[in-house]
Amino acid sequence: MVCFFGGRAQLWPPLHEAVDRLTPRPPELLVVLSRTFGDPARLTPQMLARAEAAVARLEAEGSSARIVRTGIAVAYLDRLAQCREALLRVIRHGREGGAVSSAIEALFLLGQDSFHTGRWDEAQRLVDEGLQLCQAHGYDLLAWPGRLTDALLAAARGDAGKATGTAHAMDAWAAPRGAGIVSTYAAHIRVMTALAEGDFETAFHNTAAVSAPGVLAPDAPHALWVFHDLIEAAVHTGRIAQAADHLAAARACELDRLSPRLRLVMLAAAAVTDAGADTSELDKTICEPGNNRWPFDLARVQLSLGAHLRRAKRTTQAREHLSRASRTFHGLGAIPWARRADQELRATGISHAVPEAGPAWLTPQQRQIARLAAAGFTNKEIAAQLFLSPRTVSTHLYQVFPKLGITSRAALRDALAELTDLE
Repeated sequence: MVCFFGGRAQLWPPLHEAVDRLTPRPPELLVVLSRTFGDPARLTPQMLARAEAAVARLEAEGSSARIVRTGIAVAYLDRLAQCREALLRVIRHGREGGAVSSAIEALFLLGQDSFHTGRWDEAQRLVDEGLQLCQAHGYDLLAWPGRLTDALLAAARGDAGKATGTAHAMDAWAAPRGAGIVSTYAAHIRVMTALAEGDFETAFHNTAAVSAPGVLAPDAPHALWVFHDLIEAAVHTGRIAQAADHLAAARACELDRLSPRLRLVMLAAAAVTDAGADTSELDKTICEPGNNRWPFDLARVQLSLGAHLRRAKRTTQAREHLSRASRTFHGLGAIPWARRADQELRATGISHAVPEAGPAWLTPQQRQIARLAAAGFTNKEIAAQLFLSPRTVSTHLYQVFPKLGITSRAALRDALAELTDLE
């Protein structure tokens, strides 16, 4: 954690040397954590498999500390959803008088996952609870990951003042302490704020501060979270060669093998950095089951692709992607992003998002789960009724929310009623 918060590559080699010297062997979770959290871009297939095995063991794990450390180990690998039930146990234990620091970290990990999976109201509640605990117990360092998610939410929703204020506070705190990752958080917030406002020059310089164009800096895990940001900012500022170099660096590391989300954004990067690129694989990937788990990322990909297709005079395809992006942004409450999508739509000759051809399609099992959730049943209660695991129920609900254009469990009842009316 010292290496991570320090945010400097030279801190990591002594840690790896120390771990390698341990005999007869170091604890498995320590090995996994030191590799996945330090430099996920260069993770070997074998280490990725060990990380996934650690996640699979969480169902029977009783230690709050080990649960949280496993979540930390896979946070940059887009696997926090698979840790959800275990992290919720840690939070409940903390509320009942257990380890407060573990509960705080679990709240922030789930908050990150809720942000990335489009459950923004839930993300805000989780982060607010964690920040209140940090303030009550004086955990200043632990608060920064929570403040990052809080500021990213603000930036995405159009509250630039709150977001930039947090970034300034991060810089002021990090500089005298040598806390490099907190400075990286600040840069990420400025990137999100700038992109939302269409200020691509500012966005480019801040993404470059995290990891230079054409380089996925070693021991800079946050580079995975701003990869798409750098490509978008570079393309919009005419730095096509630098965008292509950055994509080449990602391909050299085979980032697309780490998660479906990273595969999606890499395909998007390939499409927008080459004027004559064949976008058929990206079109197919956008529609693949499961990619709607990341509605904000998916909408951003569709916005970038739609704008690219419009410039290439492929207006019909552009409208389709831009309309979907607009609907998703409006559903999330990502107002500045919705404004950007709507401006691109107007440039194609229409003034509003094109309606879907039909109602959002849910599988029979998804309908059943959604109706029970709307009736107030918990994931555990739904799982017992349908003979499923709570994790399966949670996964289905992640898929249902973006299909229905909602971001919170509270909106399920009305969305299902509207779906019935449409049918």
